[in-house]
This record gives sequence, C-alpha cells and structure tokens, in this order.
Amino acid sequence: MEPVTLTTERLRLRSLTPADTDDVRAACQDPDIQRWTSFPSPYERRHAADFIERMAPDGWRTATMCTFGVVPLGGGPVMGAVNAHCQSGTWEIGYWTAKEYRGRGYTTEAVTAVARWAFTALGAERLEWRAEVGNAGSRAVAEKAGFVVEGVLRAALLSRDTLRDAWVGALLPSDLGLPGHHPYLPARL
Repeated sequence: MEPVTLTTERLRLRSLTPADTDDVRAACQDPDIQRWTSFPSPYERRHAADFIERMAPDGWRTATMCTFGVVPLGGGPVMGAVNAHCQSGTWEIGYWTAKEYRGRGYTTEAVTAVARWAFTALGAERLEWRAEVGNAGSRAVAEKAGFVVEGVLRAALLSRDTLRDAWVGALLPSDLGLPGHHPYLPARL
C-alpha cells in the first residue's frame, strides 16, 4: 500500500519524512509520552530515525501499520502522529501529541480523520483503541472521537517489562454515520 495524505479543517496528515526526525525526537522527550507509550526511554534521535525511515514505511508497504504525521494545514512542525495498525485481523488506532499542542482538539480531529479513512479505504469493520488504565488524556480523545469504552482488559499491555491493565474501546462505521460492510445486530441486554 502506498502512503496517503489526509486533510482536515486545520490539519494535514501525511507520511513522516527524515526532515521530521528532530520534531519527533523532541516531542518524545515529554515524560507523559514516555510514561503512557511503549516508546524507548530515553528516546534518542536514532529511535526517531528508525521509526521514520524503517518502521513507518514498512508498515505502509505491508498494510499493517499506516502512520500519519500530524502537521498544521498551512505547514509547520510535527504536532503528533496517528496510526491505524492491524493486530490479528483487528484494526487498532494509536496516537500521541506533542505537549504544546494538547487540549486544542487537534488529536481528536486527526483520530476522526484516520478512523473515517480506515473504515472507507481499509475496509475496517471495527476500530479499537487501547490505553493503559489511568491514561485520562488518551481516553478523553478516544471518547471525543466517538469511541465507546467497553471495559478493562487485565494484563493486556506490556510496558517496561510489566503487564498492565488496559482500557479498551471501539468505534464502528455507524458511529460516524458510515455504512458497514456487514449488517450489525447488537445484543439485547
């Protein structure tokens, strides 16, 4: 699969390039990003370069991880990243945002755009979000983007050699007003 570019009202979501390496490295120095992600800590320039030059392109090529760098529509530094990645046949969404861009709705806008794209271009029938229990910022973004938190998965995230509990939520095409590929019959509770 070839990388694509998405445009929203305020953002351009595009492939990361080697010119973004220093922006990504700088953003990932944030203690909150290091606390709530599985990124290496300390996060060095070589980690950003490997992610941008090897991991992200390989993900696009194999259609298993489609990573978008988030930048202002008019140009500017990388504000964060959003990806749709396939785990055992289920599409998941992941994201991070540089500290100085949080709280302005940029991440929700980017996540919603990638979700719409995943449903229409990738044929995803369900998009899952997972975060370590306690990551209130990630949960707030997921809920604002329409994800329904479905529960807690025990010992579902391995972070720093420790299994941790994870919140899990899901977004369906119908949650965004999109048709699904198959009919959905919810359980009657």
